[in-house]
Amino acid sequence: MKYLHLIWAALFRRKTRTILTLVSIIAAFLLFGMLDAVRVSFAEAGQSANGAERLQTGARLSFIQPLPQGLGAQIARVNGVKDVAYANWFGGAYQDPHNQIFTFAVSPNYLDIYPEVEVAPEQRKAFDSTQDGILAGEIIVKRYGWKVGDKIPLQSQIFPNKSGSKNWSFNLVGVMHSKDAKAFQSQMILMHWKMFDETTPYNSGMVGWYISRVNDINQSDRVAKAIDALSANSDHETKTQTEQAATANWIKQMADIGLIVTSIMGAVFFTLVLLTGNTMMQAVRERTSELAVLKTIGFSSTSVLMMVLAESVLLLLLGGLIGLGLVSVLAPVMSSQSGGMISHTSVGAGSWALGVALAIVIGLVVGALPAWRAMRLNIVDALAGR
Repeated sequence: MKYLHLIWAALFRRKTRTILTLVSIIAAFLLFGMLDAVRVSFAEAGQSANGAERLQTGARLSFIQPLPQGLGAQIARVNGVKDVAYANWFGGAYQDPHNQIFTFAVSPNYLDIYPEVEVAPEQRKAFDSTQDGILAGEIIVKRYGWKVGDKIPLQSQIFPNKSGSKNWSFNLVGVMHSKDAKAFQSQMILMHWKMFDETTPYNSGMVGWYISRVNDINQSDRVAKAIDALSANSDHETKTQTEQAATANWIKQMADIGLIVTSIMGAVFFTLVLLTGNTMMQAVRERTSELAVLKTIGFSSTSVLMMVLAESVLLLLLGGLIGLGLVSVLAPVMSSQSGGMISHTSVGAGSWALGVALAIVIGLVVGALPAWRAMRLNIVDALAGR
């Protein structure tokens, strides 16, 4: 653009004001990138090649309603089901109630359903033979500095033990590693379902949910319907979904991540429109006589309009690109601090495209009114200071 030097000079005519406005824009797009990383991470939960082979069966009414253990044998006989495991939510916390750890009481074959999770053979053997033994994910072990052989105290927010206390004690016998860095077991604890069922008086042979591996993922819909038909019209009707869909529904029952992100960013960008709009109005008002001179020496009204719009868009693009660039630097830090829950550590092509589009649209919106006024500027009145 042959007028870029004029646009750039106008943009930084008041350096302090422009830099402060840029910092606000950078902060807004940095927040946009971070929140989008959170949204994408939750949206991708359960998406994996191995996850496509798994179905999750829970109570149709609510995910907190338990299912009878005997249902597992019936599911295993459904045509197309390769293997069935089950689990219960334990609700563990380490040292402090705020240090929540995903803790599941699982069936002996639970890990066989998840080939993406690795446990050393001797540690798996120790787990199978130790009723109060637990397996902890590598992220949890690293976070708390645990080592195999440690005695791990956990507090359940839900289930007391035989003595009526919610304080439980376990032996750490092994560490779970993720082959593809996406297995959620790397940030959780597994304990024996049998020990859990026999120790707490509040379970009595019930199961939280079932996980099934299918022989053919193309038959998943048929298998899911066949599983749900087993308990149709009973007091424990089920809902069977793919692992990705079940994970998404579970997250949505805690919080609608998409709605939260959209609401926050809507408020942020609305404030940004007001801020940058005020900046552009003030900048153009201060240059009224300069714009009149441009018209006097031959610049058309359309040229003046386009220069002011370009200045506004350039301001938003500069801040937006810097903000999104910072996300790629800071996102790995956010991922490590989240214990692996936030795994999307870079700005993808979709986020870049959306961010650039937002910057251009906001730039056009906030620059429209001052650009229109600059185009309609009367040379005589402007030079006369009226």
